[in-house]
Amino acid sequence: MKNTFLAFLAILFLFSCANSSEEKTPELSINYKKIELENGLDVIFHVDKSDPVVAVELMVHVGSAREIEGRTGFAHLFEHLLFLESENLGKGGLDKMSARIGGSGANGSTSRDRTNYLQTVPKDALEKMIWAEADKLGYFINTVTEPVLAKEKQVVKNEKRQGVDNRPYGHNQYVIGKNLYPKDHPYNWQVIGSLEDLQNATLQDVKNFFNKWYVPNNATLVLSGDLDIEQATKWVKKYFDEIPKGEEIAPLEKRSGFVKETKKLYYEDNFARVPQLTMVWPTVESYHKDAYALDVLSEYLTDGKSAPMNQVLIDDLKLTSFTGMFSRNSELAGEIQLSIRAFNNKKLDEVLAGVEKAFAKFEAEGISEKDLKRIKAGQETNFYRSLSSVLGKGTNLASYNTYTGNPGFVTEDIKNTLGVTTQDVMRVYNTYIKNQNYIATSFVPKNSKELALDGSILADVVEEKIVVGAEESFDPKITATYTKTPSSFNRSEEPPYGKTPSLAVPKVYENTLENGLKIYGIENDEVPLVRFNLTIDGGQLLESMDKLGVANLTAELLNKGTKNKTVKELEEAIQELGASIFVYSDKESITISGTTLAKNYTKTLALAEEMLLEPRFDEKEFSLLKKATVTSLRQQEANPNAVARNTYNELIYGKENMRSKNTLGTISSVKSITIEDVKSFYNNYISPSVAKLLVVGAISEENITASLNDLNEKWKAKKVTIPEYKTPDAPTKPVVYFYDIPNAKQSVLQFGAPALAATDKDFYPASVMNYILGGGGFASRLTQELREGKGYTYGIRSNFSGTKAKGAFTISSGVRSNVTLESAQAVKKILEDYPETFSDKDLETTKSFLIKSNARAFETAGAKLRMLSNISNYNMKADYVSEREKVVKNMTTDRIKELANNYVNPSKMIWLVVGDAETQLERMKELGYGEPILLNKTQEKIKN
Repeated sequence: MKNTFLAFLAILFLFSCANSSEEKTPELSINYKKIELENGLDVIFHVDKSDPVVAVELMVHVGSAREIEGRTGFAHLFEHLLFLESENLGKGGLDKMSARIGGSGANGSTSRDRTNYLQTVPKDALEKMIWAEADKLGYFINTVTEPVLAKEKQVVKNEKRQGVDNRPYGHNQYVIGKNLYPKDHPYNWQVIGSLEDLQNATLQDVKNFFNKWYVPNNATLVLSGDLDIEQATKWVKKYFDEIPKGEEIAPLEKRSGFVKETKKLYYEDNFARVPQLTMVWPTVESYHKDAYALDVLSEYLTDGKSAPMNQVLIDDLKLTSFTGMFSRNSELAGEIQLSIRAFNNKKLDEVLAGVEKAFAKFEAEGISEKDLKRIKAGQETNFYRSLSSVLGKGTNLASYNTYTGNPGFVTEDIKNTLGVTTQDVMRVYNTYIKNQNYIATSFVPKNSKELALDGSILADVVEEKIVVGAEESFDPKITATYTKTPSSFNRSEEPPYGKTPSLAVPKVYENTLENGLKIYGIENDEVPLVRFNLTIDGGQLLESMDKLGVANLTAELLNKGTKNKTVKELEEAIQELGASIFVYSDKESITISGTTLAKNYTKTLALAEEMLLEPRFDEKEFSLLKKATVTSLRQQEANPNAVARNTYNELIYGKENMRSKNTLGTISSVKSITIEDVKSFYNNYISPSVAKLLVVGAISEENITASLNDLNEKWKAKKVTIPEYKTPDAPTKPVVYFYDIPNAKQSVLQFGAPALAATDKDFYPASVMNYILGGGGFASRLTQELREGKGYTYGIRSNFSGTKAKGAFTISSGVRSNVTLESAQAVKKILEDYPETFSDKDLETTKSFLIKSNARAFETAGAKLRMLSNISNYNMKADYVSEREKVVKNMTTDRIKELANNYVNPSKMIWLVVGDAETQLERMKELGYGEPILLNKTQEKIKN
């Protein structure tokens, strides 16, 4: 080892308190130790003993920017390949081990500039993870064979279909990249790559890529959590030291995008229902001094009521309900993007004129010190949120080390963020946007070219053809044969577990106010934040069928000002505290959710109380909300996933059951709702008698109770009776339904039946049964067969969705169109075989995962809030996790068989396919469940 050093980061709250009476926020320090192995691997350790878990992250300095034209998508392909197998972990690799050790699930991501692999595990599995990560880096590439490569190509191509080809506006970033960056620029192509490049990749191409980039001197390993640095260092040296160093890798030069003259492009999008304008300007790379001011500029121009874009485009011109701008800064270059999805049939030239008017407004007025301060306050809170888990801290350390060579660069990063001035914001606007050339894309619905910007030229987008049997075939059962890479010790022997961590259930306090409001809380001071959810039972269940969507509109309108504060004043009051408060509605409740620095909790709660008890009910805002909701509903009409979700709910619950309805309502119902309907809903149903407050964070029970005195006095209880809607029984025979979406590149599958409520005695046991079937990610049979075995899908899952009412058992996936039938047949066979083929080994894996994963069950504030939600919703005991452990330990294969026969019987299910009827409808007869029922008229085929 060389260059060993120990560093302690002191990151100060550099914002002054709102007033002198507020106590000062204590200093937060992040400790880390960094070592460099002789082979060049950077290793960083961070100790955090607040939970018995460790996050392990391997970050490799290779993304799509290190690829070459014609061989794009390789970096992302490797993100997939490295989970599959290595010489010593064997088939299933890290995914298989993750299930046994109770990990969060091995995961990863690829960007333009890096690929990372990450997972949080119980601390007793740390040596196993170090062993596995070393195997990934040094003992992997021999396991990649032609069949493995062929199958994973299909998985990645399915991911592209799901995330790009089958999604509204999915091709937009592709068009931008091709036109913002020259052909030889490494940001010219997308991270996902092209289907053609992936298909053309040879085994030797793949091996060459790995051998060049996946070397220790191009990687950073971070271990963050409850660990002993001395012991962890010995393990790292043992498993990583003999992996050879690679060739020296020179850094790529910084190189911005270039737009010689403003370029306008359009594309008629098969899945778009309203037109969208995106404008993009080239800017600077990450950590450039101007990147920080560009972040502020993008937020100021489009975030909130006072934002110039929103004042002009939303309030004045009423062209849209939302504007969005973000500064995307990567290692080599950056861009700033402005995107506006206009209302139905609006011409984008009108939108562009509005943008220019908003820019003129900004030029005349600039940004005030007050606005700059509130934006920085939000950045402060977001910074602490990013450090609220050991994985978050680990990712930050890995990123700074990868891009700057210094894990402690966070201090400089924060300093640069807080150092932005109003002059800086105006300077970067004048430098990068004002009078500068840009790329403008107009994505419009099919046959609506007239909505695009005048002078736009057709964008070059390659659409995949749907051809049955077109994909390359492969045999996933072929075992790779190779000579194992030599090692100084037997690496095939998996390291033992360490000492088993004890299950530490957070202490929960409960209370009830005189007005009936129930309080559930957990005190936790790992970071100086408080999160709370004030949940009022009812939600859409309290609506009438002719006013569908009124609960959603009520919740949304509560965000829009108070009796004494305009929308702008309310937003500014929240932002000045660095807080977030938002109200939302779902099927069973309306929730006010807040996040705040602990020092600002009292003021944040006061604003939430004002929103709850003194709504503004602004007519103008109500009108805008209705238009925005109608626009969302129009977009859902052509979004295959939204269509599948809405259609499936109607099939499960029946059209007369409120649980079958879209929480947004329908276009006709939303148009018919008046502000008096909203006031009536609010006055009748917003009551503490059906409400609870869940609180997690750096605040005591005593301070929480004291803070609620005002709410207790002012919020008067009323009787609220929530209707009960009986969920139908499972069907007595299978029925196949088909919903046509022409040209769909994937079919969305939703298979299932009514099953259980969360309060039923079988609910948790059934969830245990489902782990190996479809709930266990890569441990599940559905994933192993349809993704890993056949390459039909990017992902498939199954779950029980019950709440206080009986919910459904559902299998859901997006599969490539030309294997729609084959996918359904594979699912059918798995379900038929499951009760008889569930083995003792399956049971052992299930028990190991569900028991060991409890070590990380309460690490984050979100996890603690979910725990409180379970306790409050379903009358569970505070230690219900311990009770569930007993269920798992007592589970048998006979009980699994019984549960599977009762709740996942394929011959008593609804089988819904949302896809291209012209090519797939007739084929579904072969499933053997009768004539498919077409739910909508077959639409006219749109020519690509």
